[in-house]
Amino acid sequence: MTRLDEFKQNVKGKDITVIGIGISNLPLIKYLVLLGANVTACDRRSKEDLGEVAAELEGMGAVLTLGGDYLKNLSGDIIFKTPGMRYDVPELLAAKENGSKVTSEMEVFFDVCPAHIIAVTGSDGKTTTTTLIHKMMTKQGYTTWLGGNIGNPLLTDTEKMKETDWVILELSSFQLHTMRKSPEIAVITNISPNHLDMHKDYQEYIDAKKNIMLYQKEGNVLVVNADNEVTAKIGREAKGAVRYFSRQDKADVYLDGDTIKRGNVDVLNINDIKIPGMHNVENYMTAIAAVSGLVDDGVVVDIAKSFGGVEHRIELVRTLDGVRYYNSSIDSSPNRTINTLRVFPNKVILIAGGKDKGIPYDDLGPALASYVKTLILIGATSDKIEQSLKDEINRTGKGKNIEVLRARTYEDAVNNARRRATNGDVVLLSPASTSFDMFRNFEERGNLFKKIVNEL
Repeated sequence: MTRLDEFKQNVKGKDITVIGIGISNLPLIKYLVLLGANVTACDRRSKEDLGEVAAELEGMGAVLTLGGDYLKNLSGDIIFKTPGMRYDVPELLAAKENGSKVTSEMEVFFDVCPAHIIAVTGSDGKTTTTTLIHKMMTKQGYTTWLGGNIGNPLLTDTEKMKETDWVILELSSFQLHTMRKSPEIAVITNISPNHLDMHKDYQEYIDAKKNIMLYQKEGNVLVVNADNEVTAKIGREAKGAVRYFSRQDKADVYLDGDTIKRGNVDVLNINDIKIPGMHNVENYMTAIAAVSGLVDDGVVVDIAKSFGGVEHRIELVRTLDGVRYYNSSIDSSPNRTINTLRVFPNKVILIAGGKDKGIPYDDLGPALASYVKTLILIGATSDKIEQSLKDEINRTGKGKNIEVLRARTYEDAVNNARRRATNGDVVLLSPASTSFDMFRNFEERGNLFKKIVNEL
């Protein structure tokens, strides 16, 4: 009997509660119902907000617990929590005390997956790196599955997977927080302060990321950034083989002038990389280290020359009246925005702001002073972002000519940007903040920006 068969047998007839009726959990709810479980699906949204989804789930036989008290009297033989929920909320702790087993879709997937797994985490670059690894492995000829924080939830696809297949996952700190299994190949792009509104402190965030390698065995592989102090230290704790990549020094994969090298082998000239920015050179180094021994170098070069980038990541929306409009809604931290600003040779009109994750914005001020000519702020972090610029002006005098505007809506922000833009300018959405003050996710934010720009 396979581990998947055991899981299916174990859930049949059991009372199972799924918290969150979102993208990752909706297929899970349907799957559990089809396996014969008694499923209760909980969500803070109302039946009206859920619309057809609510009617579909009730039609299948799921019981819905909705609204502000959706966690009240939480119970069940097994509880699947949504990735964005902490493991120690009082209702979950009480349910565990009463005998419920608390898990997640991703934790169960690791338990039952028959295929090889490459998993990527990090504060920045993980979406692009995961995409690159998936494209390289697929072009090489492997049967691959893309999932986690990118692509589709994969638990329902495990029945179709073979032992020779490769699963490529992007994993957030939320997904890793309670993980007790690690992949064969674990990748950590970098670690810097992030999601401190969710984690108790920076150390807890680091510890969550470390779970991607903590349960590896001898013979497994860890890929880490030698230039990042936190990840370099994690590398020294690895149980298996470690592959370091570096832009600064010689390593397993490193940058030598314009060439990415693996040992003494020239793998890729960075001028062949279609997507701009040195951070993307780093993403390629990360991916090259991860697929070493699995993918031919010629495949890497082919991908570099053809891959145009991930949606919502320095995505050219349109050119209007000589002004280029870029959507980089995925930039949910100051560090991401700093990297994006460095891509453009001339100063940009920047639209920024969103939900406060409790992380410092001190480093953003110097970047704003150097790379921005007009700053349009929207959302909860507007004051923090403006203060970072004021601090830089007071400290160095740089940036004092930057015009700072406030917008109530994205329509206001884009229209203000258009009025100030002239031929040759760049208007850039790079929020340096999460989207959750106004949107469900960064994709929704980016799509609204693109819609407004395309309607100009």
